Amino acid sequence: MLLTKKSEYALLSLISIAKHSDPVNVDVLSKEINISKSFLAKIMQNLAKAELVVSHRGVNGGFVLNKNIEDITILEIVIAAEERNPMVFECSNSVEACPNNKAELCGIWPLLNNLQTKVNDFLAHLTLKDIA
Repeated sequence: MLLTKKSEYALLSLISIAKHSDPVNVDVLSKEINISKSFLAKIMQNLAKAELVVSHRGVNGGFVLNKNIEDITILEIVIAAEERNPMVFECSNSVEACPNNKAELCGIWPLLNNLQTKVNDFLAHLTLKDIA
């Protein structure tokens, strides 16, 4: 489940916003990345709630980045878009929080936990500037 369409569209939206000098509204963004305005509006609300973008009202309103592109990590964007931490597998990050209550019997949990840690670290060090 690592990256869904929400994450993809959040990334594309922020890249687009970064390329504009003025605020960009949902109409313009939805046309640029070819997705529905209503779906994009929900994603942008999540990004605003996470303080990655700021919304300006009015005729010339829209969204602007709230930080420099080199200070916005891909991990932050994915967490904001998905409204939860990314997960490579439906597996817990601790034995105690195993959703199946069988972590002590699971031979692959250490591998999955190690992989998840590496993915999170990679996304935390990759910035919007790196992909824009």
